[in-house]
Amino acid sequence: MAIRLEKGQRINLEKGNGSKLTNICVGVNWGAITKKGWFGITRTEAVDLDASCAEFDAAGNVVDKVWFRHLASNDGAIKHSGDDLTGDTDGDDGLDNEVISVDLSRVPSNVEKIAFVLNSFRGQDFKTIPFASIRIYEGTPTKVKEVFATYDIANDPTFAGSVSMVMGVFYRRNGEWKFNAIGAPTKDRNFEQILETVKRQYL
Repeated sequence: MAIRLEKGQRINLEKGNGSKLTNICVGVNWGAITKKGWFGITRTEAVDLDASCAEFDAAGNVVDKVWFRHLASNDGAIKHSGDDLTGDTDGDDGLDNEVISVDLSRVPSNVEKIAFVLNSFRGQDFKTIPFASIRIYEGTPTKVKEVFATYDIANDPTFAGSVSMVMGVFYRRNGEWKFNAIGAPTKDRNFEQILETVKRQYL
């Protein structure tokens, strides 16, 4: 499934051989901010980006949330790798700082949609972060099989002035899972506010 999604595109979660994707990960990689001070001395400013997601039923009600204060869904289908409070402090190591993994085969039948969002906990503008990228892929946190959506939020001018975004939504249609690559910045400041935006605009 060699697909690179543009914002707003929708795809079936199906492999080339016709089998369905079941293990999906959303990974976020970012760097700390380096600033020069007096006498050329540099200092590092930690950046705390938070990847989160929520399960919704057919009526748009939140069934469960996975974020840094609740690292696994109650149904066991979604797991969060844990809260990274700093970002990469020695340059880009190419590894995801936070990963949310989903086993779609374990998502209960009352869950119709799973929305993934990102916010800057300390309110740092995305454009001030030296690098920050998102990839949505088939695999596990330790094994990437195929990436099918990426966003470069540090260098994309769309995200300048924003501290939060909606990454995308997995949704059921006729019993099959599909993905909507949203990639839209929001004006929200925290997870709860972003969820309200998701419910109003993206479900």
